[in-house]
Amino acid sequence: MKRIIEICANSAQSCVEAEAGGAARVELCAAIPEGGTTPSYGEIRTAQELTSTIAIHVIIRPRGGDFLYSETEVSAMLQDIELCKQLNVQGVVFGCLTKEGDIDVKLLHRLVNAAKPLSVTFHRAFDVCRDPFLALEQIIEAGCDRILTSGQQANAVEGIPLIAELVKRAGNRIIIMPGCGVRESNITLIEAQTGAKEFHTSARKIIHSSMEYRNENVSMGSCSTHSEFEKVETSREIVARYL
Repeated sequence: MKRIIEICANSAQSCVEAEAGGAARVELCAAIPEGGTTPSYGEIRTAQELTSTIAIHVIIRPRGGDFLYSETEVSAMLQDIELCKQLNVQGVVFGCLTKEGDIDVKLLHRLVNAAKPLSVTFHRAFDVCRDPFLALEQIIEAGCDRILTSGQQANAVEGIPLIAELVKRAGNRIIIMPGCGVRESNITLIEAQTGAKEFHTSARKIIHSSMEYRNENVSMGSCSTHSEFEKVETSREIVARYL
């Protein structure tokens, strides 16, 4: 089976770059430093307008932080799912846990049913759940199509042992997709040692701002991790090197 690459796309332009590089799919997100949150209507529509062949999956995550959601947050998630269906994207990405660290089975079924007939990926909420093997069966039973995971470790290389066991136990029932720290330098190793065939990566590079006047004494955010005069964006050249 040919290796399938999903790009974690932080913008419509990253979607364009992912398609040009040969990726099969994007997970379209906002707020990447927070682990990804739901992108705007405008970002989704622009991504659709600027691409033609790549599958667009939209993350449904109302905020950063944990995956224990209030009913107000669930309402927002359900409305975002409905919007994605109206826009005819190919899939959605979400996850939910109980306060005890288990899969919130009742809510997961509610979200999956709301998303039909879209493809559903259970995201890295899986990596902070209490029992990955119980979670695997619950996610399969709920009707999800894939699980994005780093093997409950800081990155997918460190998570290889668990990812390999998940791939083995999943069989043909669900796709196990390694993500987090997947690079062109290690993807062959991860593939060989886990048996996974779909991989999640960002393939980004730094884009420097064209601003000439800069007041660097003022920050627009309280958790800025890089200069506000540069951004990161998926690169078609880097994407192509994964294939």
